[in-house]
Amino acid sequence: MSSGQPLPQGRGPTLTIAQVAERTGLSHDTLRYYERAGLIERVGRSTGNQRRYQAADLAWLEFLLRLRETGMSVADMRRFARLRAAGNVTVADRLALLRTHRAELADRIEALSRDAVALDDKIDHYERLLGDEPPETDGPT
Repeated sequence: MSSGQPLPQGRGPTLTIAQVAERTGLSHDTLRYYERAGLIERVGRSTGNQRRYQAADLAWLEFLLRLRETGMSVADMRRFARLRAAGNVTVADRLALLRTHRAELADRIEALSRDAVALDDKIDHYERLLGDEPPETDGPT
């Protein structure tokens, strides 16, 4: 979420879908899809039937965005949302799902680190080629 503005609290001020879209970077369509797909609970409505988001809705959206950014599948995000909606009896299941996702993320980070080293080695190789240093033999260039 990009805005430094305070979030609406409780039954106090709420935000429109346009304001939430601006804060989160999600489109109106994506916000509606998240609701239809069960990723977020049905959002409160104004007397004119316009979506009105509370602080809790924004906090949950921010967490969903983190799950998405870290590569969690929509199916697993949906599963987590269902477990969350079921209440505290599902805490162990939610914890297990997050631990599994965190382990997968750690594996991807490790693989990306190895990839970054390989890229750095190739960059160094080409920088040496551009200089007057004799290149080391490192296979195909």
